[in-house]
Amino acid sequence: MKRVGIVAGGPQTLLVDLSDYYDQIDYWIGCDRGSLYLLENKLPIHLAIGDFDSVNGEELNQIKAQAVQFALHPIEKDYTDLELALDEALKMDVEKIFIFGVTGGRKDHELSSIFLLEQLANKHIQATIIDRQNRMTIYHPGKYSIKHNKLYPKVSFLALSEQVRSLSLAHFYYPLTKVTIKRGDSLTISNYLNEQSGYFSFDSGILIVIKSSEHL
Repeated sequence: MKRVGIVAGGPQTLLVDLSDYYDQIDYWIGCDRGSLYLLENKLPIHLAIGDFDSVNGEELNQIKAQAVQFALHPIEKDYTDLELALDEALKMDVEKIFIFGVTGGRKDHELSSIFLLEQLANKHIQATIIDRQNRMTIYHPGKYSIKHNKLYPKVSFLALSEQVRSLSLAHFYYPLTKVTIKRGDSLTISNYLNEQSGYFSFDSGILIVIKSSEHL
């Protein structure tokens, strides 16, 4: 099963060092200007896709020359470049999807990307949005282990659905036992692990887990 990395063209100042994920990703997709970010990090472009309205002619030629596959779409289309990339990823036997370059900049694009995480979770595919300050993953009911990450020490739990029932947190500074949280509640923001690893579980709903740092 493949681990897919998708790099979109969001603000480069928020982009993590993509080369740090070289060993975690088998297949790289560049969305529009995200293809250039892959080139700058000396990573392969297995697929370059999008309308490429954010690159100039010379940059587009560089992308075409380096990409294993290249798919140009019209600017006027019904889907975002990220959606096109995800459609291609889902044609493969995918285990995990890492998404970069979709935060910051235009909020409509950012929110659309978060909603796409929910669609992937419904397909039982683990997907995470990553930038220099945040790692955001959506979960369906179950019990999960979580490890301390020194780059993203804060952990917040937010209800994406109307409510999340029976949320429990173990080995956290603020533990919980079978608490129901509603969309918009702030009770479970800015927690952190007391130990190197912990657990969270819930019985129903859709949960966003955000690991974050105070600083860029």
